[in-house]
Amino acid sequence: MHATGSFEITSWETLATDEREGASIGRNRLTKTFHGDITGTSVTELLTVGTAAGPAAYTGIEHLEGVLNGRKGTFVLRHNGGADGERPWLTWIIVDTSGTGELTGIHGQGQIAVDEQGKHTFTLDYQLPGT
Repeated sequence: MHATGSFEITSWETLATDEREGASIGRNRLTKTFHGDITGTSVTELLTVGTAAGPAAYTGIEHLEGVLNGRKGTFVLRHNGGADGERPWLTWIIVDTSGTGELTGIHGQGQIAVDEQGKHTFTLDYQLPGT
């Protein structure tokens, strides 16, 4: 199964920063609102790495609550991302056994894209038991 859509970051709170020579590591909490094949909200905890060249890498855990293609529930996404020159790459993997409600048993992976205006879009390929 396949899902696409967009999301807005509705809040970004920097919880801690560790500035060292060559890199800065940050701990952040974000909230998001989703539109498209996923409608709902999420809370994300991110660890970010920045260098003199700009954002370099991040990892995180996101707890999403909402409706995915008509099925209501929650699940957790594991984030991995970085920047290769000026082009960021951002991936999601659904944490196995994290689905609840009508999303129990969900697994899969996806990608996030950010356009020149800063709009975030996503694709998510997933499977549910019995589908």
